[in-house]
Amino acid sequence: MVLLIKRFYMKKLTLAFCSAMFLLLACNNDKAESGDPKVAGTNDTRKDEWIPIDSATAMKFWEESATPGAMHAMLAKYDGNWNYEMKWWMHDGDPNPQTYSGTCTNKMIMDGRFQQSEFKGTVWGQPFEGISICGYDNAKKVFVNTWMDNMGTAVIATEGSWDEANKTINFEGTVRCANGQDAETRETFKFVDDNTQLMEMYGPDLQTGKEFKSMEIKFTRAQ
Repeated sequence: MVLLIKRFYMKKLTLAFCSAMFLLLACNNDKAESGDPKVAGTNDTRKDEWIPIDSATAMKFWEESATPGAMHAMLAKYDGNWNYEMKWWMHDGDPNPQTYSGTCTNKMIMDGRFQQSEFKGTVWGQPFEGISICGYDNAKKVFVNTWMDNMGTAVIATEGSWDEANKTINFEGTVRCANGQDAETRETFKFVDDNTQLMEMYGPDLQTGKEFKSMEIKFTRAQ
């Protein structure tokens, strides 16, 4: 969907300056105290120091990263045709959310590594189309998702952690706002049962900046 949920954030110049000075002094002190590339007092190497990788380790990593696992199998369970009902609140406390409906078709692609979802419906009286591609990154241990639609030119990328107890993916990401700033967005995607899914999206009120629930989409498997 077109993401209008946005979080305004401001970084104070003084805080940024102090932070930068702190990092600069810390780096200089480390270099002065020791010529060793490791951080003084720890076993951690610096992020900018490349750690050599032998071919056997690289191959093992690639095989583990490339092999679909349990999270991919879970996504595959939800392949098929779905109907959705959406509520869209324009601001915090909005008593009359806009409502829309449409269809969604899920299909695993790339030999079971990603799930492509195609949305069709009507928004603001206009035909709406959207595509998302969701997968699970074995290396980073997070869900990854991209979204694009016919009402914008942005490709929105989010990452999500898995909550096993609640069968929910908690996605987070950023989008560019009308004020030119990047804003944070958050959504939860709950697998209620084999035939029901619930997505809730949260973002800041455009006037106050306070987070509120701005969108809810209920998916029901089509019979």
